[in-house]
Amino acid sequence: MIRIAILTICMGSLFMFQNATGQELDYPETQRVDHVDTYHGVEVPDPYRWLEDDVRTSEDVADWVAAQNEVTFAYLESLENREDIRKRIEELWDYEKISAPSKAGDRYYYFRNDGLQNQSVLYVQDELDGESSIVIDPNTWSEDGTKALGGLAYSEDGRYLAYGVAQSGSDWYTWHVMDLDTLEVLPDSVEWVKYSGVTWTKDNKGFFYGRFDEPEEGAEFQNLTYNQKVFYHRVGTPQAEDVLVYERPEQPDWGFGTNVSDDGRYLILSVWRGTDDRNRVLVRDLQEPYGMPVDLIDDFENEFTFLANDGSVFYFKTKLDAPLGRVIAINIENPARENWREIIPERDDALVAIDLVGEKFLVEYLQDAKSLVVVYDITGNEEHTVELPGIGNANGFRGKREATETFYSFSSYAVPPRTYHYDITTGESTLIREAKVDFNPDDYITKQVFYESKDGTRVPMFITHKKGLKLDGRNRTLLYGYGGFNISMTPGFSVSRLAWMEMGGVYAVANLRGGGEYGRDWHKAGTKLQKQNVFDDFIAAGEWLIANDYTHSSLLAIQGGSNGGLLVGAVMNQRPDLFGVCFPAVGVMDMLRFHQFTAGRFWVDDYGSADDPEEFKALLAYSPYHNIKDGVEYPPTLVTTADTDDRVVPGHSFKYAARLQEAQAANNPVLIRIESKAGHGAGKPTSKAIEEIADIFAFAIHHMNPDF
Repeated sequence: MIRIAILTICMGSLFMFQNATGQELDYPETQRVDHVDTYHGVEVPDPYRWLEDDVRTSEDVADWVAAQNEVTFAYLESLENREDIRKRIEELWDYEKISAPSKAGDRYYYFRNDGLQNQSVLYVQDELDGESSIVIDPNTWSEDGTKALGGLAYSEDGRYLAYGVAQSGSDWYTWHVMDLDTLEVLPDSVEWVKYSGVTWTKDNKGFFYGRFDEPEEGAEFQNLTYNQKVFYHRVGTPQAEDVLVYERPEQPDWGFGTNVSDDGRYLILSVWRGTDDRNRVLVRDLQEPYGMPVDLIDDFENEFTFLANDGSVFYFKTKLDAPLGRVIAINIENPARENWREIIPERDDALVAIDLVGEKFLVEYLQDAKSLVVVYDITGNEEHTVELPGIGNANGFRGKREATETFYSFSSYAVPPRTYHYDITTGESTLIREAKVDFNPDDYITKQVFYESKDGTRVPMFITHKKGLKLDGRNRTLLYGYGGFNISMTPGFSVSRLAWMEMGGVYAVANLRGGGEYGRDWHKAGTKLQKQNVFDDFIAAGEWLIANDYTHSSLLAIQGGSNGGLLVGAVMNQRPDLFGVCFPAVGVMDMLRFHQFTAGRFWVDDYGSADDPEEFKALLAYSPYHNIKDGVEYPPTLVTTADTDDRVVPGHSFKYAARLQEAQAANNPVLIRIESKAGHGAGKPTSKAIEEIADIFAFAIHHMNPDF
């Protein structure tokens, strides 16, 4: 491509606006190109196609990023309350964060962050109330905290730990091995692992993992990834000697997850090809040296998540004939469907997770998006419900089948994390740790309401705020949504949300269709040709908050990340009058080309594809980038992304921001904040997270005037 000069437009340009101090400020000019794609006979302009180029290899894009950041950060730093907000977030953030323990061998492991460490540190102790020592401190890996721990897997005997390392938020992991007896990091290094954990064999000699071929230089962070393969790595050997276990070159879009059965005899391969929880299952007998994986489930029609086995009897979590989920048993020696047995039947709540610990199935359900945990015996008889301390989110309940104890954490929007020990034998929960945050939880209230969407669907929403709130329509309100990929928005603690509420703000989370709050049907009702339902649900949430006097349109901010960034971009196009401030983060903004980059091809399960004529029409109808219209007064908008995001490539946000800056008819600012050396969000250093949140809240408050 011909080098494009990035120029600053002089005063009087179309793109001039007032900054927070009243000084005139110019956007950088973004060069338009004459590029048109034709889809099924429809010509679609793409004037900012060049912004898809990788910032690491394109000088043009790098210059544009630098110019946009110069304008954005100058604006944000001028906001009157920005530094006070940052200091308060930092004060709230500065509390000891300790995860629920997990047991490996005879030792207990947990993560701890002393408050403001960029990355949490892995600790070990021999007894729950004994002394602790450091196992891994990722803060020593880089000065700026941009190297992060990406995954853990303990060997069966607790001797070894395999751990993944991610750089600058990338989805690429390099796995290493530590001897936990000596804390020595062994020479083992397993590279080019993506979308895969590792699974140890029961003899503790090595592990299975999925990897891709090494990409061409310069293509690591933009190109699609195909042809994942399963390998076995033996501890103490170089990766070049790893044994290829399974590949399907004729099915380049297939990916693989691995499990090893409780008795160590079987390797279970879960085959996936997208984001839907629909998978094939293959089983390999590891006692047969030359045995090959054999199909157990040979289609992609339903979910089959391996849980455990009793010899040849395998237990699976599935949505087959149960859109809310159930547990079945399949005898692999007699695998015909008519021989399958139901162990735990479907109930009215969505089954989201299950573990077999201490010969009990510990089942985590969502009941109207709130956690419900039920205990069943191995035959499927319901024993009791775990008593939780209120409306919130409980997670954990992991452990080995022979264990007598497990651990879980509980939190809610105004309840900091609490860690509990759960006795498998007695069914009793004991509080062992509670986060100490500089606020009084009793000053806040969380409620759940239900509202009607455009088509009459009943949608739940959580609302949290200080007690004594006046319903006078003058409350600054932050509405968050996601609505996709079967992911549920559950009540959990967040320092940033607390800071917002402490300043008098209302925080609301709408449980939109497309998520997993009510199982498969709820998810599917917000996908592909029905994706507009998600936007209608979110718009209806905003209308409900206004109609019920929580807020006013000028005081209503909306926020979402990734698929939620798409959500914000779509609804602000459809209803720019409804929202006062918009925060689309790391969003999927070009719905016609998302499937041509990195992980994008997997999202076709939820979005559909522009390659399909009918789906193309639906995608074009709401694609945020393509539906920005000239001459519309859009709300003040702060787009956030990161230059090394290889999940949703930043070109989505670059193109969207450039088009929105061009089209904006109001004086409302349209800014893009581009974080450096950061990815999609995972592993982001604490220091970067605090700065970004402070910028967002300062921007929101500056543009929300309750004295309208």
